[in-house]
Amino acid sequence: MNHVAVLDFGSQYTQLIVRRVRDLGYFAKLYALEDFPNIGQPGAIILSGGPKSTSEPDAPDLDFAALDAFGVPVLGVCYGMQLLNIKFGGSVKSSNRREYGPATLVPGDCSGLYEGVSKNSQVWMSHSDTVEILPASAVVIAANQHGTPVSLKWGDRFYGIQFHPEVTHSHEGNRILHNFLLTAGGELAPFRIDDFKRELIEGIRTTVGTKQVVCGVSGGVDSTVLAVLLKEAGVKVRAIYVDHGLMRKDETAEVQSNFHRMGVPIETIDASERFLGALAGVTDPEAKRKIIGELFIDTFWDAVGDAQMLAQGTLYPDVIESASNAKSKASKIKTHHNRVDRILELQAEGKVLEPLAELFKDEVRALGASLGIAHDILWRHPFPGPGLAVRCPGDITREKLDIIRACDTIFIGKLKEHGWYEKVWQAYAALVPVKTVGVKGDERSYEWATSLRAVVSEDAMTADWVELPYHILRETSHRILNEVKGINRVLYDISTKPPASIEWE
Repeated sequence: MNHVAVLDFGSQYTQLIVRRVRDLGYFAKLYALEDFPNIGQPGAIILSGGPKSTSEPDAPDLDFAALDAFGVPVLGVCYGMQLLNIKFGGSVKSSNRREYGPATLVPGDCSGLYEGVSKNSQVWMSHSDTVEILPASAVVIAANQHGTPVSLKWGDRFYGIQFHPEVTHSHEGNRILHNFLLTAGGELAPFRIDDFKRELIEGIRTTVGTKQVVCGVSGGVDSTVLAVLLKEAGVKVRAIYVDHGLMRKDETAEVQSNFHRMGVPIETIDASERFLGALAGVTDPEAKRKIIGELFIDTFWDAVGDAQMLAQGTLYPDVIESASNAKSKASKIKTHHNRVDRILELQAEGKVLEPLAELFKDEVRALGASLGIAHDILWRHPFPGPGLAVRCPGDITREKLDIIRACDTIFIGKLKEHGWYEKVWQAYAALVPVKTVGVKGDERSYEWATSLRAVVSEDAMTADWVELPYHILRETSHRILNEVKGINRVLYDISTKPPASIEWE
């Protein structure tokens, strides 16, 4: 049976396509354009979207004759659809206006690609170009609310859609992808997390052999699953936890307790003075991330200079947002602490092990469950590697960190108290680097504001804010304003991702 091949034209959502296909029960693999046509024998091919315009001189391209020669169904998404239209003899025009956000999908016939799809379904647009001249072989199979073609079919095997079915904002996107995969005639390889676990373990054993591995753990889901996976693989590993002084309240004690429960020994290094000293006076978000990333690696190597490999719990969202893959066509969003220059140098030397780098958070949790990790450990909210640094815009001081910890502890406590902690994918309190006038004890106050954020997400690539009950927000605000010195204003962040990111920095 054959896999689903996804060709990367640089969309920030490309890996989401892989993930959606896996959700539907089929094995999918992501390929850079430079790898094409050496992609094995796929049973179906999906061309992703991308940030470029087809009219640009350096626009990504591919050998259409080679694509056609596979003889399998092909789906072009956004840029992929525009490229297919050109390959079939049509044209694409540039627009002065970028179409970004929700639109209404109106299928011409609710059959085939749109079998079981509503007549007026919400889809998510993100493009500036659009098809202009349609070749004789093209058939419009869906339009938007304005009658503009947003889905085409050329012949019996080629389909195009001018929207992103892979994001949750496209309400019936999974159905559309499922219908496309059905055109492969049932010849697609299945995807099961237990099979993937066995593949990962064998890959780790082959890559590591008898080498000593240093595994950086933070207590978060990603590095925790990684440490247990390495233990399961039976390789020589030292799990090291670095307290960089940017952790939440009582985080270190909780991490130590959880790893003891899992039977994985960890070594704790208190490097808080070193990190806070290096970050003093630094305000640029990228500079802060790079400092933290480099110090992490330096701290590990200082502790275990004889280590032959470094293992990290890097997930695909880290990779795609950093656009650090040399083959990637994606635009860089931000540097992740585990994608800095030192890591890339170590990768070039073959000293970095990142077995989870093709997985999303929910897939990692499923992998962790198959490894026997307790539910409460797996369902801890994500916590960024740079810690509270990304929740403290501007310069970082001990006073600000203490304020963030106090606000965060109250907020998370209230979510747990009211049974909302596991209904939320991630929640936290951040410091707004602006002082505002208030009144405390009949006197004027001039103090900081804190912003509470709670989001739902499946993958960290997109997120929506949570409509928390007012009484939770009221109780949280009341306690923060009365108990946290230095705060006189509480805000609730109602931004989606995109355009905002989940963290502040």
